[in-house]
Amino acid sequence: MIHRRLAFRNALAATAAVCVPAWLIAGQAPQNTAPNHTTHKPAPAKSAAPRGPDGRPDLAGVWSFATVTPLERPVELGNKTVLTDAQAAEFEKLIIAREDKDSRDGGAEADVSRAYNDFWWDRGTKVVGTHRTSLIIDPPDGRIPPLTADAQKRSAAAAQRMQVPPNGPEDRNLSERCLLGFNSGPPMLPSAYNNNVHIAQTRDHVLLLNEMIHNSRIVPLDGRPHGHILQWAGDSRGHWESDTLVVDTINFSTANFRNATPRMHLVERFTRVDATTLMYEFTVDDPTTWTRPWTVQLPMTLSAEPMYEYACHEGNYAMAGMLAGARAKEKAEREGTKKQ
Repeated sequence: MIHRRLAFRNALAATAAVCVPAWLIAGQAPQNTAPNHTTHKPAPAKSAAPRGPDGRPDLAGVWSFATVTPLERPVELGNKTVLTDAQAAEFEKLIIAREDKDSRDGGAEADVSRAYNDFWWDRGTKVVGTHRTSLIIDPPDGRIPPLTADAQKRSAAAAQRMQVPPNGPEDRNLSERCLLGFNSGPPMLPSAYNNNVHIAQTRDHVLLLNEMIHNSRIVPLDGRPHGHILQWAGDSRGHWESDTLVVDTINFSTANFRNATPRMHLVERFTRVDATTLMYEFTVDDPTTWTRPWTVQLPMTLSAEPMYEYACHEGNYAMAGMLAGARAKEKAEREGTKKQ
């Protein structure tokens, strides 16, 4: 598979546990940390957000949403919503060290489980510019709301399916089948690599092209109603609310996003904050999956790099290997039964 680092890399769970130092929990910087005088200086002036010929904010460009800020707030941080500059810098060092795939601690088994060395990963090195302790801003605790009883059963069944040999590719998830990216959504969330989206804009449409598995959405802005056809990425319609582009999406055909159902309702908001920052927010609501809606805020940064093709199908040897292995196991079981 070809992508930003020209090789396939395994996904990293966005909600992986983060062990944080005691000073972060207490809300104080470590004693050996030098004072951060930059917090007392006036912030540099932000350049104005550019606008298009129609006067609307210009959202066009390649935007990176790579970050080490976790989706959910680490439970150790309690009600702490924002890090100081010093704490943010320490947290970044902590995560970079924890995720270093070139570490040689833990023996051969641990080394193999890291999949690739650090060169092939591209999860980012910085927390979000807001210094929030989680991408989730609502609920206030920074955590995904509890699953409903029905969703708990679906999640357990999905996990069970992943533990048995597949009868066919349909038994694997959509990202393994190279159909939808594990970070492209919708909604978009940062993961291990290919955290980029290219936005193109006209008066009547906006194009959202994700680098991961080149998933694209063409969003009409002309006021047309939603259709009735279920689609993998849902059915999106957009409109402007002042300087914010609001994209409303329904009619999902699959449970691609965190095992939600086709009843999921997604509202995304794109606001050009300044020349280099795009604030992306989304609220997801599926009463058959979560006990309440929840909202994420994810600042994106304008990138000078081009988009790269993620040629997933052309190199998806893992799928062929899994299916071949399942058939070989079945054959061995049949031959063993005959011998008995």
